[in-house]
Amino acid sequence: MDAKKPKESLIISTDQVLVNDLNNYNTLFGGVLMKKLDNSATLSARRHARVKECVTASTDSIDFLNPVHQSDSVCVESFVSYTGNRSMEIFCKVIAEDMITGRRRMAATAFLTFVALDENKQAVQVPDVIPQTEEEKFLYESGEERAQTRRVRRKHSKQLTDIIGLEKPWEKGEYLYGENISQFG
Repeated sequence: MDAKKPKESLIISTDQVLVNDLNNYNTLFGGVLMKKLDNSATLSARRHARVKECVTASTDSIDFLNPVHQSDSVCVESFVSYTGNRSMEIFCKVIAEDMITGRRRMAATAFLTFVALDENKQAVQVPDVIPQTEEEKFLYESGEERAQTRRVRRKHSKQLTDIIGLEKPWEKGEYLYGENISQFG
């Protein structure tokens, strides 16, 4: 399996910001942006692994840096920045451009992790990454540290799922009509 350059998985997607995409602050809803990030990252993962299906294993972080307004376009660039044996870290950057002035600013950055699946829905090995630019090298060199952080967070999440309950609060007798029963003596 030949290693690939990040630019081989590069996806660039630009959209206008519509009124339905805005929150009560008249800026782009975070959830709308999250969907754009996941869509772009999925395509980068599939392009890198050259498989029919890749699944999101985690959304590691999304850092919202500057708001995106209705007068802006929103451009998501994504590419594979680091790989494990069966997982791919996708780096996404979001650039907002004021369509009147042409001023561009970094609106957000994000890291998502994907797993490539074969036709039997089993994880498959993915190609390594050969970083070339300063940005790609920085992301690649810091990739193992982020991967270790993901492993620790995943272990913690598994431990947490062993102790958290799935019962509905009202089935345990703790709530009555949305109020805590202990208030009623």
